[in-house]
Amino acid sequence: MSQPLEFPPLLTGIAVPGDPLAAALASVADDIEPGAVFYAVDEATMRTAIVLAPEQPLGQALAVSFAVTLGANDAIGVLAPPEVAVHLEWPDRIRVNGALCGRLTAHASTTDAGAEPDWLVIGLEIPVLPRTAEDPGLTPDDTSLHGEGCGDITVPDLTEAWARHMMNWLHIYLTDGFAPLHEEWRSKAYRMGEDVTTPAPGTFLGLDEWGGMILKAPETTTILPLTRLLDQ
Repeated sequence: MSQPLEFPPLLTGIAVPGDPLAAALASVADDIEPGAVFYAVDEATMRTAIVLAPEQPLGQALAVSFAVTLGANDAIGVLAPPEVAVHLEWPDRIRVNGALCGRLTAHASTTDAGAEPDWLVIGLEIPVLPRTAEDPGLTPDDTSLHGEGCGDITVPDLTEAWARHMMNWLHIYLTDGFAPLHEEWRSKAYRMGEDVTTPAPGTFLGLDEWGGMILKAPETTTILPLTRLLDQ
């Protein structure tokens, strides 16, 4: 990854030799401009972190995380063979052919769902090359893109494609609100309508208006708020 990556307008790519999430969190003390995308100089794993400045209470602002994961879904869909299936698992995971292949993290200046955060940093990690040389059958629920038949995908290509598609969804979010992201995410949802055990046991019925998980248990129906992203 010797050449700087290309990012769409309104995003500024910043290559870092270490952890991009740590670099992004450190940058907020310096009042860095929103739209900065820190990315790792790494050939094995795509690791990025974007700095945002929401103008909504945290409980609503975290819905922007759907733009990040939908961007990843679209990027993999464009670069991978057509038979590769990508699904999104609430609230923070990406699955490829049913196995875990990436996750999202979120940090904010506040944990109060009703307060407007000064900043929001969302990190994304997707393994491109296998993490180990062991037989992938030994870890069937933990995979990489190359392990799922996407051998032509490189970290730079994936990072640039993700940035383009994520920016498209971010534009839709800012222009039309969360509803279009809500609808698209539902079409990619992992195990919606089924009984699940994580993050809590129950039947995954769907999402509320700001991306919370509607979970039906034998005695009650509850909504797990998207602020759980901050606890992962």
